[in-house]
Amino acid sequence: MAMEFPPPHIHAPQTTHTHTIILLHGRASDGPEFAEELFSSLTTKGTPLPDCLPSWRWVFPTSRDRWSALFQEEMCSWFDAYSLTNIDERQELQIEGLQESVSHILDLLENEIRLLDGKAGNVFLGGISQGMATALWTVFCAAERIPHQIGGLVGFCGWLPFANRLEELIAARSKEKEEDATSPTKTEIQRLVSNFCLATIDSAHAPPTIQENNSSDSGRAVPILTTPVLLGHGTDDVWVPVELGQQAFRVVQQVMWPVEWQEYTGAEGEGHWIKEPEGFDHILRFLKSRSIGG
Repeated sequence: MAMEFPPPHIHAPQTTHTHTIILLHGRASDGPEFAEELFSSLTTKGTPLPDCLPSWRWVFPTSRDRWSALFQEEMCSWFDAYSLTNIDERQELQIEGLQESVSHILDLLENEIRLLDGKAGNVFLGGISQGMATALWTVFCAAERIPHQIGGLVGFCGWLPFANRLEELIAARSKEKEEDATSPTKTEIQRLVSNFCLATIDSAHAPPTIQENNSSDSGRAVPILTTPVLLGHGTDDVWVPVELGQQAFRVVQQVMWPVEWQEYTGAEGEGHWIKEPEGFDHILRFLKSRSIGG
């Protein structure tokens, strides 16, 4: 049996709880370490994000340890990513971890929505590096369990697992539509991507086909895939090439809306971090602009 996930690190709100954000760490990190690094970074005002959003609850889950085929050792990671120079190489290794981690994060999302009396729009999700990759897949797989738009999705210095396959599916759908002198709708793309991701991690779901969107529900938007998104990446990131972040943005832009993209240079960690303070100002503006009732 798979090991259980450790309990998340919680930074409680300083005032009455109005919002929650769940943030996922990168590979070989953990929730408390990510929280410490994030809260030591400042906005232009010279304050960390929690002080700017005193009614927010900050949830930092920790992945369980899993075997890395590349490094030949156990490490704390949401899934096993073999290569970021060729993302198709041994990509099947990602499936088990994505299956476990997506289910875990969906449990956390459902719990935080309950704590806020069902106000899904007051709950946000995000992550950095592999945490961003996991957050994106969580939202893509959430249609059945969370039939609501959430407040927002933020991701930095990350990528999208199976991005090449998703781009191929979207291109094939577009070519199919061209024969009828039409274009696929946003909702068709949403269901195509959602069904592909669910089928990849859950054998109970059939893989998508070109014909599936002729069904009566193809015109209905997937509520959680109407969630606003903010993505960013350092152009000098030595760990995750910015091209992978750009590819994730291209796919997400076809699935969700609105989607913001930010590039920057000179961040700490050899570019594999959020630019301080500009990047944190951008996050703060995004979270405040999407907040409901506080």
